[in-house]
Parts: sequence; structure tokens; C-alpha cells
Amino acid sequence: MMKKIFFVLMMCALSATTIVAGKIKRIDPPDWFVGMKNAKLQLMVYGEGVGKAQVSTAWPGVRIDSVVRLDSPNYLLVYLDLSGAKAGNMPLVFTQGKQKSTINYRLREREMSGEQRRGFSNADVLYMLMPDRFASSGTKKHPMPGLNTYRVDRSQPSLRHGGDLEGIRQHLDYFTQLGVTALWFTPVLENNTPDENTHSTYHGYATTDYYRVDPRFGTNDDYRRLINDAHAKGLKVVMDMIFNHCGITHPWVKDMPSHNWFNRPDYKNNYLQTSYKLTPVLDPYASKVDMAETVDGWFVPSMPDLNQRNPHVMRYLIQNSIWWIETVGIDGIRMDTYPYADREAMAQWMERLNKEYPNFNTVGEAWVTEPAYTAAWQKDSKLSTINSNLKSVMDFAFFERINQAKKEETDDWWNGLNRIYNSLVYDYLYPNPSSVMAFIENHDTDRFLGNGSDTLALKQALALLLTMNRIPQLYYGTEVLMKGTKEKTDGNVRKDFPGGFSGDKQNAFTAEGRTKEQNAMFSWLSRLLHWRKGNDVITQGRQTHFIPFNGIYVLARTLDKRRVLTIMNGTSKSATMPVARYAEVIGDAHEARDVLTGRTINLQNDIELAPRATLVLELF
Repeated sequence: MMKKIFFVLMMCALSATTIVAGKIKRIDPPDWFVGMKNAKLQLMVYGEGVGKAQVSTAWPGVRIDSVVRLDSPNYLLVYLDLSGAKAGNMPLVFTQGKQKSTINYRLREREMSGEQRRGFSNADVLYMLMPDRFASSGTKKHPMPGLNTYRVDRSQPSLRHGGDLEGIRQHLDYFTQLGVTALWFTPVLENNTPDENTHSTYHGYATTDYYRVDPRFGTNDDYRRLINDAHAKGLKVVMDMIFNHCGITHPWVKDMPSHNWFNRPDYKNNYLQTSYKLTPVLDPYASKVDMAETVDGWFVPSMPDLNQRNPHVMRYLIQNSIWWIETVGIDGIRMDTYPYADREAMAQWMERLNKEYPNFNTVGEAWVTEPAYTAAWQKDSKLSTINSNLKSVMDFAFFERINQAKKEETDDWWNGLNRIYNSLVYDYLYPNPSSVMAFIENHDTDRFLGNGSDTLALKQALALLLTMNRIPQLYYGTEVLMKGTKEKTDGNVRKDFPGGFSGDKQNAFTAEGRTKEQNAMFSWLSRLLHWRKGNDVITQGRQTHFIPFNGIYVLARTLDKRRVLTIMNGTSKSATMPVARYAEVIGDAHEARDVLTGRTINLQNDIELAPRATLVLELF
């Protein structure tokens, strides 16, 4: 019944904003909600010559605060106060000379209060996937009408491969079997940039419509259905958003609302590429030229840089994030290229979200591998002059260190697993270390396995990731030993999940379709994930770790009398762990169970470890 109501509401909204009298083509957002803590609403009205129109409404409880006319005559911004508004079809009257057009704009009831919406936390394990590369339902016929030129060709790593939201929905049981608790999809919104030879925007980071799911993935209703079904299975859904830039074929580029809607709007004659160097944003000695190159340069020529310092731009983006939370029920946001956007404007966005949704969560991508830089972006950091209000940040320091350590022998000082120890010692910089998101790989990096098959190093990385004081994020296919590097193209680390597409020779969604090695890895990781789920020793316990000794790194989590030890031999030789050295966390325990194998370990004797061995011990 709820799905049917949602569909009807969406049709009402569309009828109000796309099938209208006169010259008005579109209103963003397509509908809105009453009962928000912040009752202000910006409507972006688009249509030929609409900028000259007068606007009025007689809807009870609604006041027009202001009407803003932009440089382009085809846009009009209407600012409303909905403090006393009730749900229903609010008539908006647009008058231009003797012509009048009345638009019934839908105001909707909220499904729940902002406090009831709960985001992801360190009790979750996020599974990141690319919709285009994960699974296809086989229901789409390509190319689809109404879209710019594109090809679906799975032989080309940088073209679209045809995955969709329904394909993901059909495999929700796979995620619960594995044991993850949240799904993070790379962006699902429309990316209508035409293919350029063998390249496309299959990845989703070049938005051309902020209120529409890309038709190749499905519809807004399909997205809502997927999220509802995920929730029914205990899975959260995190939405990937991009405020820094949009796609080159966004209507704003062809018909710019105002001269300062973008950074470098005269890009055809005065193009500036970002330096990709994020340090100037926090550097107390940063030059103006370095800062401008970082935040005002375009990410790539096909992704125009939005000007968040323009308050109208930022209001549009803030409302868009709220609209998706309310409309489809996402459980969190991952914000792409966080420091590239204006720092103060992004802080205002997070302040607005935190007030409306105090239990929600957003994680920002800030790709610098020093803990001090990352920590300065977390909410309430004393390292920053501006409070970002951003609850979660991505731990690129851990990513870098674990990928260095896997190739090294752990010595007495710096190499191997010392890199992890020497990174975690700076957790005092974070206001909240348990709300930092850690990962060993993602869609922008080489696969952890690279082009090899070192499962011992992979198991050490995953054991650490899932037991340390972090929000862990996995990348799709790691559980079935997917590999690849970016030497030639990013597409080689974004390969199709085997079995997700018609005609695949292998189906890694089933035990029968996996190889012996893949099943071993899947079972090992699934056992660890299910053990972690609901385990408050891991999510709430105190963390203690020990300087690597004899090549062995030990990390402990303790809560009341419960104790867990993660033990790793960081060398390619057998090693002995002297139990007495760890008495402060072992206490009076005589035995432990290895979570990964089920075998019992005698703690009265020193523990012999095979080369690159990993143990996760529950003490009793």
C-alpha cells in the first residue's frame, strides 16, 4: 500500500512540475514536505522567460519571502516560508502581463520525524558497489530513448555495462548471507553526458539531473523499492552525493542561471583544472593562487565546478539532500570530493542536516593520508578554525599504511604492521575515532590483491578493519577475490561481479558457482562479519594495542570482562607470541576461541604463529 501511495504522490508532483500550462518546464524540488524544523523552501522555476513573472499563492500558512531574478531570463527563484502550511496541492500563480499560469505544487506529509531517521555507525559494515558493474536485471533495452548517445559494451572497461537497481534488489539475500549491514552505491542520479569514444560516465559522478535516478539504473520508484526491501532485510542504504561539481550536459551549463553559478564559468576561454592538492584548504600559510587552484578549478573538463559560495546554489544542493532522505528513505550520505567544495558552505549544509536529522550520518571524502588533516574535518575538531559539523570522515591514512605494510616485513620500528600502530597512535586528534570510516580499497584505488593472490595479507587487513575502532567499509567482490589495478584504466578495478550479468560463465553469488579458493575466502569473511554483527565488544569496547614485538602486532578490545585479541604475525617467518607480555589484556583467562577457525587456544603457553598468521581470539 505504501509503495502505491508513493507512486501516486510522485505522479502528482510530476504533473505539477513538468506537465503545466504556459512556458514553465520544471520546478525543483518537484515537491516538498510540511513539518520540517527549517520551514524555508527555495523553488527553482525554469521556463522560457519565466524570470519576468510575478508569483503569488493563497495557500494557508504559506508566505512568499522573496523572489530572486537571475541573470538568465529563464530562471526564477521563489523563497517560501511554510511555517504554518498543511499538506496538499498548493496553488502557485505566475503572472506575466495578461497571462496567468497556476501550478499546483505538492506539499507532502513526512513519513517520520527527523529524529526517527537513524544513520550508519561503527555497528555497521558498509559494502560499496557500483550499480553499473554489480548486476543487471535484464529488463532494460539499450540504448534507451531520450538520452544522449551511449553504448552498453561489457568488453570496454570505461563504457557502460548495464547493471541496474533491480539487479541489486534481486541479490539482497547475498548481502545478508555475507553479513554486511549497509550498502553504499556509487551515485545513482542521471548522468546524461554522451560517450566520448570508449569513455562514459558509467561511474555516476557527473550529475545532470539532481532529482532523477539515471533511467539506465531505473526510476525513482525503483530506488525507493530497493531501499524498502533492503530495510526489510536489515540493510541500510547510503547515497553517494557530489556537491563540488555536476556534469557538462547539465542544463545549468547550457543556460547558466547566473554569472557566478559556476567557478570559472568562462571555461571555454579560461579553463582552470584543479591541482588535486587539498592541503591549501587547511594550510595556515596557503597562498591565494594555491587555494584557488584547489577549490575553484574544475575536477575534469566534463565536470563543471559549482560555486558553493553562491547562497542560491548551496540552498539548492542542501534541499536536494533533504529531498532524497525524505522521499526514498536513505540511511546516510557519502559526500564525494569534500574539501574541493567551499568549506564554510559545506559546514552550513552539515549544520542543517544535523539539526533536522540528529541521528543521521554523513561521511566525507578527504583524500589526504595524514591523520591530522583528516581529523580536522571531523565535527567539533579543535584542529580547525571552522567546525565542519561532519560526523564521519574517511581514513585514507589507514588505507595507505595497510597497503604499504602488506609488502613489507614487520621490523622493530617503522615497517610492516608498525605503520598501522604508528597511524592509530594519532587517534587522539579525532573528536570521535569510532565515527571514522576505514577501508583497504575502493573504486578509486587498486584492488587490495592488485594482480596477485596474497590472501594471507588480505585476511590480516580485513581482520584489522573489522575489529579496530572504526566504521569499516568493504569493496564489492573482495569476498570472492576480485583483483585489478589502475595501470591502464579505472575500469580494471571496477569489473563486473561474476554472475551479475546474463551469459556470465561463473556465478559467484552461489557457493556452487564459486571456486574452492573463492568459497574459502567468502566463508572466512562471512564468519567474521556475522560474529561482528551486534557485538558490542567491538563497537563499544576500549581499544588497546601493543607496539609490534618480534614482528607480532596485537590489538585488543575490552568491555567489562569480555576481551577480544586480534593477533597478526607481520613477517614471512614463524613467530612466537610471549603471552606474559600481554597480561594486562589477557588477565586471568586460560583459554580463548579463535573466531576464524573455531579452535581453542591455550593461553597458559606462548602462542606459535605461522608466517603471516591472523588470529581473532575471544577470551574465556
